[in-house]
Parts: sequence; C-alpha cells; structure tokens
Amino acid sequence: MQLDIFEDSRDVMLRNDVLAALVGHQAQAACRAWQTLSQAYPRDELLPSLATLLQALEERDSSDPTRCLFASHEDLRQARVALQDTIQPAALRLFGKESAALWLRPFWQDLVQRAAQLPFRADCEEDHAVPMLLHTKDWQAAVDALARIASWRRIPAPLAWMTQAKLGLLGLQASWGLLAELAWLSPRRLDALLQQAQDPLLQRLTEQFDAEFEPAMAVAGATTDPSADWAWFPAWVLCVRPDWVSHLALAQAGQHSAPEQAMRLMVELLGMERQGRHHDIVARRKSLRDLHAGLYAAYMKTR
Repeated sequence: MQLDIFEDSRDVMLRNDVLAALVGHQAQAACRAWQTLSQAYPRDELLPSLATLLQALEERDSSDPTRCLFASHEDLRQARVALQDTIQPAALRLFGKESAALWLRPFWQDLVQRAAQLPFRADCEEDHAVPMLLHTKDWQAAVDALARIASWRRIPAPLAWMTQAKLGLLGLQASWGLLAELAWLSPRRLDALLQQAQDPLLQRLTEQFDAEFEPAMAVAGATTDPSADWAWFPAWVLCVRPDWVSHLALAQAGQHSAPEQAMRLMVELLGMERQGRHHDIVARRKSLRDLHAGLYAAYMKTR
C-alpha cells in the first residue's frame, strides 16, 4: 500500500496550528485552528486534550482574577483540583514537562490572586496561596505570604513551606536553622521535603543518612512512624559536617525533645573540642550516648 505523505502530513500541520496558537495564549486563533482540525480529522487522538486547553484559555480570557476573589476555601479547592487533575495532564501530554509548566504558570498565578484573602486553615492547608506559589517556584512571594500567617514557625505546614521557600531563595547553608526546627516539629514533613529537594549536597546527605543512620531501639509492641528518625537528622549532620555548626546553632528553641537536645549537645561538644576541654567532653559524650546510641556511634566514628 502506497502512503500519501502529503495527505498524511496535513494532520500534523493542522495540529501544529492549534498548538502554536495555544502556546501563544491566542484563544480565538486556537479555536479556529481546532475547528479546522476536528472537521478534517474528527478522530484525531489529541483533539480532547487540545479542547481541554482551549476551554481553559477561553475561560481565562473571559474572567478578571482581580475581580473574582474566592469566597471560600471550597471554591479554591474546586478550581485547584480542576487545574491539577484536568488541565495539567492535558498540558503535559501536549507540551512536555518544562513547556507545560511555563504554559500553566499564568493559571496558577490567577489562582494565587483569587486566593489572596483566604486565611490559612490547618484542615484544608493545600487551599491557600502559598502551596501554589511554591509550585511555581515564586520563592519570595511565598515568603511574603507566609510572614502573614500568625505563628507560622509553630505550625507544621507553614514551617515546611517556609523551609522550602528559603531553600529555593537563599540556598542550603542559610536554611539549616529552619530545617532543624522542621525536623523536631514534624519529621514526616521534613522527610517529604528532603525527597523533593533539588540541592545536590542535601540529596547526598539525605541518602547517606538513610543508609547509615542506626535507628533507636524500638520498644516491644510499640508502633513507630518510619519518618520519626528524621528528627535526628540535624544532630547527625553535625557528625559528618561539623563545619556547619554555626548555621545549625541558629535554630530557634522548640519543645526540648530528645532530638533537639542531641543537636544542642553536638553544638556544645564541637565547641569543647575546639577549646580542648577534655574533662567536660567525657560527660557530654555520655549524655549523647544516653539520648541515642546510634547517633553517638556516628559521632565517635569520626573521632
């Protein structure tokens, strides 16, 4: 069977016409191109995805986000889910990951504008402007929005968001204090943040801790959270990177948990080692061993 390459390439040309108009956020041109494609090739497999983005573009062009503020968290949730579950998959299919992120950015920004007046609520934490700002990597705007949440440093979700924003904005060394505070307040959220972190050095430390750190002995019959050991991560970091002691020491006081006490002990030990206070070091090392044998072993491994 002979292939008619000119007829076969016409669908590609028509499809590209729609894509080009969508990329340029030209709703009317995209609509005309989509109609032409659908009439010529009504079974084209990309028609539904193209129609999804076309509809999203038309709806955005017909609304003013500054005049359509969300009245409730539920309104934001519905719009966010529609963007995440319907529009975003279509964009990923048509444009690929990087180009889709660029195309979707104005839609996320619209949601941020419309959510500006909604306060943080722990029972629907994703329905707030900050997670969307983090999604678009608008670090400074996220920091500014977080600063308006009362007691953000004592609430797990906002503290995790601020840590992520500061990592993106200022880098790893300037973020160690917040990383430590998050480890003590919510090791589960620290675990999630570390799995997504883009900093190569932080990734290596995460992998090394996961492979080498010896968990505390579990109490018989007790159920343990597999993320709980990440509370000890800041203290362990000082075992392998004692030169970062000044950065980690900036962490604000928490609830005086055992992992926090361990890191404070590590800070003291490192200071005593520099001062040659051998008698005091012996007593502090015993306190560290009593808090966590695995952490003590990691510390002594480098001595």
